[in-house]
Amino acid sequence: MQRRTAEPREGWQETVEAQGCVYPLTRHPDGSLRPYWDESAYYAFTLPEVEALEEVVEELHAMSLAAAAHIVEKDRFAELGITDPRVVAHVAEAWRRRDELPSLYGRFDLHYDGTGPARMLEYNADTPTSLVEAASPQWFWMEERFPGADQWNSLHERLVAAWRRQAPLLPPGPVHFVHTDGDECGEDLMTVAYLRETAEQAGIETEALSVESIGWDAISGRFVDDRLRFIRSCFKLYPWEWLVTDDFGPHVLDTLDNGGGTGTTCWIEPAWKMLLSNKALLAILWELYPGHPNLLPAYLDGPRELADGPGWVSKPLLGREGAGVTVHEAGSAFVPPREPCCHQELAPLPSFDGNRTVLGAWVVDGEAAGLGIRESAGLITDGYARFLPHVIL
Repeated sequence: MQRRTAEPREGWQETVEAQGCVYPLTRHPDGSLRPYWDESAYYAFTLPEVEALEEVVEELHAMSLAAAAHIVEKDRFAELGITDPRVVAHVAEAWRRRDELPSLYGRFDLHYDGTGPARMLEYNADTPTSLVEAASPQWFWMEERFPGADQWNSLHERLVAAWRRQAPLLPPGPVHFVHTDGDECGEDLMTVAYLRETAEQAGIETEALSVESIGWDAISGRFVDDRLRFIRSCFKLYPWEWLVTDDFGPHVLDTLDNGGGTGTTCWIEPAWKMLLSNKALLAILWELYPGHPNLLPAYLDGPRELADGPGWVSKPLLGREGAGVTVHEAGSAFVPPREPCCHQELAPLPSFDGNRTVLGAWVVDGEAAGLGIRESAGLITDGYARFLPHVIL
């Protein structure tokens, strides 16, 4: 794994916007606009290196599924902050009937520097973004800059194949693809639009909608779209923990289709994905697989030995984009956080030319499918990170 500098293409901003990345720039706190899509450098990998990373990702996914099974079997929902009995019942039922429910994709964030083993930082298996730039613009960048080279990127083909394979699990009628109107930069909008395109290429009828435009028909007791048509299946780029606590949350649970012919609305991703996108998963994985080379020590009750050793990072169980994450150096006094957190060993992101790098490894339909790389100035990958393309040389 190497970071190499490059000359950005002339007109790169217009090029990547036309390829779906309509948010190529990020506005920083000082008011400046700086590249989010950054092709002034790229990362180069060898084929054996990528093949080894693929094996790690698929093993981590299998381990995560085993941890989800353990949570359900041992009724450890409270450790994830899932305490509403109705939510617990629906998540458990969704897990038991998971083979009957469509489930599409997820993204592992990995610590990797090209020398030691890749180690899992977290798993977003409910609402992962940075998909568009990983699937499309970086592929076309590679074809233009490195014709004849390769890339860890079978995202598009695998997404279409996943929709096609799982189409029989969908209820009759179109799949509604929804995002929130609160998306200011267009990333959620384009992620949903891209996934909708892959579904259509698989022969599935679709409709676009915002979460805020979903209606409730009290007479029929069903969700409807802005044309009063029943919503029988819905892909939502909207976290489950928001969905079940919104004003219409009780209706979501009342009508939830968890397979077996019950319920009237099938949500994608399914409710059992709440088990994988919760940071408590990190601690349960370490408990089930202590010392695993691709995991970092993690605990729910405090940093334990990490306070005296390498230090630790406290992550809110449901945090996103680095929100609420705090870094504690070795020897720091442990002050219990105000909200439940997972305390994971501090593994500073590897520095390449002064840039802190995290690998986003994609899983589609249970298989490793591609790679996206983000860089940040600090130890926490936040909303000001940059996306850099990669190539296999």
